[in-house]
Amino acid sequence: MFRILVVDDDQETCRFMKELLARPDREIELAYDPDRALAIAGEMPFDLVISDINLNSRLTGLDVLRAFKSASPDAQVLLISGFGSLEMAVDAVRNGAFDFISKPFNIAEVKAVVDRALAQATAAAAATADRTAGTRPPREIQPAGLVGRSPAMLAVYKQIARAADTTAPVLIIGESGTGKELVARAVHTHSQRSSRPFVAINCGAITETLLESEMFGHVRGSFTGAINDSKGIFEQAHTGTVFLDELGETSPGLQVKLLRVLEENEVRPVGGSRTIKVDIRIIAATNVDIEKAVVDGRFRQDLYYRLGVITVTVPPLRERREDIPLLAAKFLRNACSRAQRTVEIGPTAMQALSLYDWPGNVRELENVVERLVVFSRGSMIEVADLPPNLRGGPQDVQHSLFQDLPSLDELEKRYLKHVLETVGGNRTRAAEVLGVDRRTLYRMAERFGISLEES
Repeated sequence: MFRILVVDDDQETCRFMKELLARPDREIELAYDPDRALAIAGEMPFDLVISDINLNSRLTGLDVLRAFKSASPDAQVLLISGFGSLEMAVDAVRNGAFDFISKPFNIAEVKAVVDRALAQATAAAAATADRTAGTRPPREIQPAGLVGRSPAMLAVYKQIARAADTTAPVLIIGESGTGKELVARAVHTHSQRSSRPFVAINCGAITETLLESEMFGHVRGSFTGAINDSKGIFEQAHTGTVFLDELGETSPGLQVKLLRVLEENEVRPVGGSRTIKVDIRIIAATNVDIEKAVVDGRFRQDLYYRLGVITVTVPPLRERREDIPLLAAKFLRNACSRAQRTVEIGPTAMQALSLYDWPGNVRELENVVERLVVFSRGSMIEVADLPPNLRGGPQDVQHSLFQDLPSLDELEKRYLKHVLETVGGNRTRAAEVLGVDRRTLYRMAERFGISLEES
């Protein structure tokens, strides 16, 4: 009989989870606050604990995680999060969380994760005698620059957290502009090499001859202009991390030399006769279909296998639209600071930004916001201020949202009411979603005669 504990301050969520997971071989207990959960932890063992992270209490789901892993190392803990962050993911993984469940729930995914967790609990219990005592305490985490709370980004945070605690090579896959270098830096920042060098190079932006010299270094006289010995990035990053961006653009010949670095931990400078030992971790990134490149013979299969020990897939911005207001707000603050101006993005303009497909991804969004701040005529960016291709997103969506509305004011009013209803009247969350400060939110509400009473 498996014993499962569900911890959530929302009683309806607890009851839903109990119904969802009920089976004859499972005994499910509910706890509506973390204090009760911790009391239960001392009373009886559980095979699986499912806890929300935000519990409307001085304690969080991370406290529940630590308590249960301390009391019973074999217990598996799943954390529920609607607002995930990289720091939370790293902290949770390092304290032994089995996985995360994102809100809103995907029922099939929840069932599958619970089945895997219970299987892991069974295996862990059978191997208890071989377990080592103690866990590594969590370290203070520095901000990584990644922004997003969507399920897609929460999945990326989990991948980063797991990659950071290993020494294996990492392959980051994603379209141009999705933030692959930020992911690489996050893996490095949260790894044991965080105090050591992080050296990045864009393999697609340098000619083949120069790229080889930049990577492996060269000796004096090896080619015209080589007036001195020069260290390559692998030597420069000794004991640290090398980030090879757009690795899919390299030639098969250079790929052979990279494979040697991975297998032998040594480099041979251009024109040199001796090899140099290096201690580095390689993180590579590409925006090409790497598996197709292998099939087409453009990328070495053996190098792909060596690099792809851990793969992190970064989603395009169109697949995490709910993060667009957060990103736009961040870029707006930065652009206003540089321009020494105070500019805000109106709700309908923000909605239009959220509907656009962003083929250039996060980088394109940042550039657009920068231009809007520089060229905006007033203190509020409206739909009319946006480039023509951004005014309302895809044409089918634009037609349904804008064509039949009587006025822009009416649209803004409806959107403001929709946001307030979605966040349950929470003024802070509403301002965050709209990408404005609370003062602007109050001014908008007063303008449209909307009450800001929190429910």
